[in-house]
Amino acid sequence: MRALIVDDEPMQIQGLLRHIGWKALGYEEPLTALSGEEALTILGETPVDVLIADVSMPGMTGIELLARCRADYPLLQSLQTVMISGYDEFEFVQEAIHLGAKAYVLKPIKTEELEMKLAAFREVVEKKKQIEQETTVLREKVTESYEVLQERFVKDMVEGWIHSDELLESWRRLLDLPNGEWQATLFLFGYDRRFLDNPHDAKDRILLSEGLLNCVKTGLSGFTGTYIGKTGADELAVIVLNATPLVRARLEKQLAFIQDILREQYKASVSVGISRECLFWTEIPLLYKEVRHMMTGARLAGYGQILYFDRNLMNEYHDFRLREEYIPEIVKLLDRGESDKASAYFNHAFEVLLAREPVSFSYVQAFGMGLLSELARKLKRIHEKDTELNILMWQRLIDCTGVDEVRKVVLEYLAQYAKLNQREQVAQQHNLIQRVARQLEEHLHENMTVKQLAEQFHLNHSYLSVLFKKEMGRTISDFVQEARMNKAKELLRDPNIKVYEVAEQVGFQTAAYFAFLFKKTTGTTPQEFRDYHY
Repeated sequence: MRALIVDDEPMQIQGLLRHIGWKALGYEEPLTALSGEEALTILGETPVDVLIADVSMPGMTGIELLARCRADYPLLQSLQTVMISGYDEFEFVQEAIHLGAKAYVLKPIKTEELEMKLAAFREVVEKKKQIEQETTVLREKVTESYEVLQERFVKDMVEGWIHSDELLESWRRLLDLPNGEWQATLFLFGYDRRFLDNPHDAKDRILLSEGLLNCVKTGLSGFTGTYIGKTGADELAVIVLNATPLVRARLEKQLAFIQDILREQYKASVSVGISRECLFWTEIPLLYKEVRHMMTGARLAGYGQILYFDRNLMNEYHDFRLREEYIPEIVKLLDRGESDKASAYFNHAFEVLLAREPVSFSYVQAFGMGLLSELARKLKRIHEKDTELNILMWQRLIDCTGVDEVRKVVLEYLAQYAKLNQREQVAQQHNLIQRVARQLEEHLHENMTVKQLAEQFHLNHSYLSVLFKKEMGRTISDFVQEARMNKAKELLRDPNIKVYEVAEQVGFQTAAYFAFLFKKTTGTTPQEFRDYHY
């Protein structure tokens, strides 16, 4: 571990070198620099883990040095930084933290305080190095293990994590996958009863999971174009690419063999689901969902089955998906304010509905009514005008005579719902930010951080900052500073309150910095303001 101390006062540097137990803390003797420019030269030539810099230096300040490190030296992004200053001032601290400083100490420096921060820095750096080393080792192991790669590929494929041609192309190179489009089939193996003997025993869980994997690998060994991977503790998927009818028939004969071995060796019943064929790799996640849905329903009739997915099951699954997946997702998108995505998702669901054979107008109409019902129920505040809108849209939907009319009516309602929902969210956000502003004004003396404020209102601190600026037209920091100055003006009009007391009441720990900021903001010192207004 190595630190760099940057300070324009040589005595300050010598004090840190002499009084800090660098060796005991696990550090080499620190490097030193008397200016920001000299520090940049050192940082560009020598590896440094920790930067200790004075905020106030002639030429380049400590904060400017930190900004240069962040902008010009990408490798220094993880540099652990502590800023030293003679001012206990929120804006300095905020700017330093914004630029990546991890700690902030005041002069005169307390040796114990700085040593605690240095010890914490060493622990952080050592953990990062350990993680980097473990990641490198893991990457080497994964690259060497074809089976690990294959299992990860299957899991990512069926769960829809492979979502671009570029990512698929990288998998083609790793696994030497067939070029061009694929004729793909999915085989899904799953235990019918999960861990029959002792479902809470970790050893049994591992034994059954690995047993399923080994049996399937053994049973399907010798078949090219098969990719095997666990999708859960009691489930395994096999993706079969470009199999001829003869190869597929031979492969299917192995399924009963696999079931028999698992029954004999592990006393476990396994069902196997076989998907329809697809010609596009992007359909594989859908094959997985279809087969899982089929197997869940089939287990009600018995265990240990070999099941084939057909057109009737596809219609049944699509009905289920429209009800359990598409409608909730459309509502969720609207509630998040993503009306364009909601409309696009509805159009996709509608096309799925039209692909159902045979196409039933009454079923299409019922889907539209189901969606409208759910949206009407979700409206938190139903005013008289909103109620009339719901009734009007219901009547228009009932009067529709074709599927295109149904689509048009539902899309119009989605747009109206988005407006109503946005209006409600704006009102809620306005009330929330007004409460936040009042909280800040009533507690100016407390120097409340954005994180503390966000926790008090049960919000993410970044989200609160964005909302506040959007509503108030300025940042929380600017609002607090303006509120402090307004409160200070009010207090200064009372001659019985001393200037240092005014500073304390509006949140400044030093009267000197209060006077500096007051003059910067108003153009006059606090005393000049008092003399003029008294």
